Amino acid sequence: MKSLSESDLSYLRRYGFDAELFESWRDRVARGELSLEHNQITAKLCAPASDQILDLPGDETERARLRALGEEEIRAGRFGVVILNGGMATRFGGEVKGVVDVFAHGAGDDEPRRSHSFLELKIRDTARVATAAGGRIPIFLMNSFATDERTKQHLAEHDWFGYGEDHIRCFTQFVSVRMTEDGDIFETDEGGISLHGPGHGDFAPAFRQSGALGAFLADGGETVFVANVDNLGARVDPLLIGFHVDGRSQATVEVAPKWPGDVGGSPYLYEGKLQLVEQIRYPPDFDPGIVDVFNTNTFHFDAASLDRDFDLGYYFVEKKVDGRKAIQIERLIGEMTRFLKARFVRVKRTGVDSRFFPIKTREDLTTGREEIELLYRDLLDGS
Repeated sequence: MKSLSESDLSYLRRYGFDAELFESWRDRVARGELSLEHNQITAKLCAPASDQILDLPGDETERARLRALGEEEIRAGRFGVVILNGGMATRFGGEVKGVVDVFAHGAGDDEPRRSHSFLELKIRDTARVATAAGGRIPIFLMNSFATDERTKQHLAEHDWFGYGEDHIRCFTQFVSVRMTEDGDIFETDEGGISLHGPGHGDFAPAFRQSGALGAFLADGGETVFVANVDNLGARVDPLLIGFHVDGRSQATVEVAPKWPGDVGGSPYLYEGKLQLVEQIRYPPDFDPGIVDVFNTNTFHFDAASLDRDFDLGYYFVEKKVDGRKAIQIERLIGEMTRFLKARFVRVKRTGVDSRFFPIKTREDLTTGREEIELLYRDLLDGS
């Protein structure tokens, strides 16, 4: 079997590559011990009880109380944001998604061109909430080897969107190498190795090993909000912050009503605990319709609870690269709910209060333009 060259290893180690672990994966893939079949859980998955998926309160007095709790968390410097900005930038023509212009696509010739990238919208909206609360919110960007350089360039080109370089910190997730079905190193058509990010499950260990978590805790940080860069519905909201703080849980997980065609996980009772289980782990013939909510990959975490090792599983994923099947091994951020005291809250996915509006393709920007403008109207009115 092929071996990684010293120059390859030198580059990979910059992103926390574990050569020994990778070799063990190669061996397990070759022997069939890492496979789609072995992803599948064997214990029964059950639907949560009706009272285990919570709703935000409807009473305005209670909502005001929770907002005040969230605003105080911001004002006291206890709240931070992590934007998951990693991945491979493959669905936007090789462009890093975070720097893509959200509004130029689909704009008519008679309309002014507005340049608001995903990252700009996230950063400026966070700044807006921080200012309204009378505080400052540190922002951490989890980039990948494929997005880190371009992201930093984008921030510098736009003067960190007026938020200040000292309030935005980048760290990187890890890196791995794709394999063939027999565990050999997958080579691209150009003859190079094919790299990938091992999934959002990198968040907790990368946040910790980079020193970003330790710095946040040392500065008095207590609550961290984590969301995908391409989920334009996942915005900082004092109501959700207060809901998390008031619940005294280690994790608050946002789940949205499930729609036909949704691909992903949901909360299930598994081995006696309510936790997120992703679709890649479902057993054969399992009916995911027993649960009517869907994981949005949006979380509030108790920051101190992240300062530990998590024994997350490694899962077998098939990809098409250069028209051929490639194998990569990934971890799942949602599996952290297996180890943490977690609560699940139902959120909206339509309208001005939507908290789940993912953008996966350029076409989504065109079809969803009106809703995006509704979500960010407070920013756009001043642009």
